[in-house]
Amino acid sequence: MGKRKLWVTYWLWAVGGPVGLHHVYLGRDSHALLWMLTFGGFGLGWLREFYRLPAYVESANHNPTTARAANGRPVRAGAALPPISLARFAGQVCIGIYFGMAALISLSSISAFYLLVLPLAIGTGVHLVSSVGEETSDLRKTLTACLVTSPVFYGHALGTVPVSIAASVTAAQNRRYKPGMEREEPMGARLYRLGLAWLAFSAPLGYSVFYNTTATLSYAADSVAALLDWLWFFPSLRSLLESCLLLPYRAFSLLTGGGGEGPGQWERVLERFISEHSQRRLAALQVLAVSSEAPFEEVTQRYRELVKTWHPDHNPHRAGEASSRFLEIQEAYETLLRLHRPQRGP
Repeated sequence: MGKRKLWVTYWLWAVGGPVGLHHVYLGRDSHALLWMLTFGGFGLGWLREFYRLPAYVESANHNPTTARAANGRPVRAGAALPPISLARFAGQVCIGIYFGMAALISLSSISAFYLLVLPLAIGTGVHLVSSVGEETSDLRKTLTACLVTSPVFYGHALGTVPVSIAASVTAAQNRRYKPGMEREEPMGARLYRLGLAWLAFSAPLGYSVFYNTTATLSYAADSVAALLDWLWFFPSLRSLLESCLLLPYRAFSLLTGGGGEGPGQWERVLERFISEHSQRRLAALQVLAVSSEAPFEEVTQRYRELVKTWHPDHNPHRAGEASSRFLEIQEAYETLLRLHRPQRGP
């Protein structure tokens, strides 16, 4: 590809910036993939780039055998790195948490999830951010930090936060410039790799969302509630976070003429989203005659007792009633098992 043009970059930024089209054009594939998976850094990163595009274009047009810093100045291999960017470090932590949450929603039923799958997902997110631009980090050391830290916070609702912080610190301590490339790779090969990476992230998440919707919403609601409860001593920050989380709902309400704001709106929105989950769960708990606070081990024990009691082979004199009751008990337990699965350990 020849010299990149600034006006083309701005046009791609405007029409496809949230999915990284301008970064694909400039050869910044790590940045493009990050934007694809986060819709332009949740919109904020995309807007922040408006004044940085000229430096990106200048860097892309420079001799590819020479690395360049984000400000466009040439940097030779072995040169000292600039001080770590606070924005990059914060992005590493946030994307690590984001990748961890995506794994919790879509892959938590896998064996050894908390010991292997979750730390690898968090480390991958952190490394993706650390590889944006001309810098990168040591992937092996970043993943090792996640694998060592994850067991300490095994099964904790907010365990992704300290693991992501540990990985980000490790990545920051092992920064280096990317080696220069003698020739640019063909666009087809680059797009092929980007597509595979996007599918690897989105396919499990999409499957979970479409085929386990109520459980996904339940876990998301529980995670948000845990975060808001953790911020009880920062009422201003909690209110700000609630407002940000409710922006999509409020925009939808304005467009459709829905209700306005009011006290307790967040709770009402969550209740609306998980009402189906709550009703099915309560009905299943009533069938098994266990309380809503009962641990899942107690639910399983009660299920086994009822199955033995109402098995048709044990009730030959009332086979019809026993068969109906037996099926009802099985359906109730399967419902609770399906709703509980996103929060189970290995």
